[in-house]
Amino acid sequence: MMNGHKTEPAPPPPPPSATPRQLTEAKVMAEENGRQGEPCVRSKTGGTLTKGDVVVLTLRLLCMATSVTAMSFMVTARQVSAASFYGFQLQLHSKWSFSYSFEYLVGVTATATAYSLLQLLIAGSRLLVKKSPVIPSRNQAWLVFAGDQILAYAMMSAGSAASGVANLNRTGIRHTALPNFCKSLDSFCDHVTVSIAFTFFSCVMYAAAAVQDVIWLSTH
Repeated sequence: MMNGHKTEPAPPPPPPSATPRQLTEAKVMAEENGRQGEPCVRSKTGGTLTKGDVVVLTLRLLCMATSVTAMSFMVTARQVSAASFYGFQLQLHSKWSFSYSFEYLVGVTATATAYSLLQLLIAGSRLLVKKSPVIPSRNQAWLVFAGDQILAYAMMSAGSAASGVANLNRTGIRHTALPNFCKSLDSFCDHVTVSIAFTFFSCVMYAAAAVQDVIWLSTH
C-alpha cells in the first residue's frame, strides 16, 4: 500500500506455448488413432489384411470353387441306358468326352482352376512371408485384370457351346434338343446341367474379379 492506495497484484504469466516437439508428438498420436479406425483384419502371423485384400481373396476362392465344381460334374457325366424309338430298343452311350463342346468346357474350367490356385498361392506367400499387400503394384494389377477378363469370356463361351451341344455319342445320333433323351439319360443330363450352371456362375465370379481389379487400379 502506497499513499493510501492498494496496489493491484501482477497478472499471471501466460502459459507457455506448445513446443514443436509436443506438436509433433500430438500429430503422430492423432495419425495412429486414425489408422486404428481403418477397417483391417490382423492375421495370426502378425500381418494386416485390408478390406480390399479380403474381397480379393474371397473372389479368388469363389472363382476356384465354381471352376472345380463345373469341371468335376462334367468329367463324371457318363451313363449307359436304352431308349425306345417307334418300338425299337436303342442302346445309348453317353459320355462327356464324346462332345467337343464338353471337352472345351473341361479344358477351360481346368485352366481357370489352375489360374485361381496360382493366384491364391502367390497372394498367400506375399501375406505370410513378405508381409506385403495381395496386389503389390499396378503392373501386377493389370496382368491379373487381363487374366480375369479372358477367363470370364472363355467361361461364357464354354457354357454357351456346351448348352447348345447336339451330339450325344460317336454313332452319329443327332437331335434338335438335348432334353429329348434326358428321360433315359437322366444322370448324364443332370451332371451336364449342373456343370453348365456352375460354368456361367464362374463367369460371373471372374467378371466380378475384373471389376474389383478396376476399382483397385482407380484408387492406387
